[in-house]
Amino acid sequence: MNENLPTPLMHSRDDVTGLVLSGGGARAAYQVGVLHQLAKWFDQEDRREFDFPFKILCGTSAGAINAAALVCAGRNFYQSTDRMMRVWENFRSEQVFRSDSLGIIRTGARWLSALSIGWMLRKRPKCLLDNSPLAHLLHELLHFRRLDEALENGTIRALAVTASSYSSGRNVTFFQSLDAIESWSRTLRVALPDRITVQHLLASAAIPFVFPAVKLEIDGHTEHFGDGSIRQLAPISPAIHLGANKVMVIGSSQSENDHTKLMDVRDAYPSLAQIAGHAMASIFLDSLSIDIERLSRVNKTLSLLPPEMASKTTLKPVELLVISPSERIDEIAARHTQDLPRPVRTMLSALGATEASGSSLASYLLFESNYTRELIRMGMADTIAKRDEVYAFFGLGQKGLEHQRQQQPVLQGVRLAQ
Repeated sequence: MNENLPTPLMHSRDDVTGLVLSGGGARAAYQVGVLHQLAKWFDQEDRREFDFPFKILCGTSAGAINAAALVCAGRNFYQSTDRMMRVWENFRSEQVFRSDSLGIIRTGARWLSALSIGWMLRKRPKCLLDNSPLAHLLHELLHFRRLDEALENGTIRALAVTASSYSSGRNVTFFQSLDAIESWSRTLRVALPDRITVQHLLASAAIPFVFPAVKLEIDGHTEHFGDGSIRQLAPISPAIHLGANKVMVIGSSQSENDHTKLMDVRDAYPSLAQIAGHAMASIFLDSLSIDIERLSRVNKTLSLLPPEMASKTTLKPVELLVISPSERIDEIAARHTQDLPRPVRTMLSALGATEASGSSLASYLLFESNYTRELIRMGMADTIAKRDEVYAFFGLGQKGLEHQRQQQPVLQGVRLAQ
């Protein structure tokens, strides 16, 4: 019996738990490790609510794909994460983007040429990589009728996917729910009810410059959309708007330290990959850290208010659980750049992405099993390291504690007999 098993908090039946999955391309393998470790613990609980513990799921970029996959895999949370594990543990770049020589020549080589002789090209390249294989994979793996079923039978209340409009400059959250939920609008961001499709996921995951923009219908007209992390000022906000009062956030960066380590050669001029990696960090990582800090500050302020003042404000405390990588993903990526197909590796080397200083860019594109498996293992290990917080957040462990109480007199009798 584990004597360190934490005493779970008493949770209200009115608690609505939300899950927020951030962007980050191949880094999202880390999320699968966290989710699968959670599923192992939930599977040990004899409580129906742990069949699928999240009522609100919000995802951005690769996190949007993971959120949709989680719901579309079925009603059993453990089986859903197990299916996601099988995909992510066996990923190959060719399943996400064209990685053959012809495919790279048509996109990446033309894109690099445009940087120097763009004025000579009649047809300007749209992106660095052709992600049509990803569209095929999503159509093959995701069964959206299961999303409809999950909403109808109450397994979840809403799924939200965020994308960024290149046309209007707005960050748009598309959400599908069974209940009528009013759309909302804030500065440079808006949320609209819609039926989530593969196109929404491709739009949300269209990393700028790397993957092509995607057309989506909005307000009766068409706009071009890219990665939802662009201009995402409040990543946690959709979950709260949709009704969550408890939110779990799974990040894809070692919080504030992932991109602050100084390079050994400080005087060297940064490569294109190094600059691109810095830009990616601003897109994918900074806004989430800022939003977590903001929410924590609001919670602390509310806790200091006397009851009579707290009752007059519309703000409500939101219980927050954050799990993020304990190691620098850039350094992990640097160990696996040789796993990329030769045409992709050759192209990225021209940008400096196969060097240690430029590995940040590679970390988003390394859809290779050796890399994704290492991130999955880290996700599971980091979750285990936060077991006490996780158990308290979800109210896990009651069954184990009850068994411990029942066994206490027996164990004492055994010790006396010895």
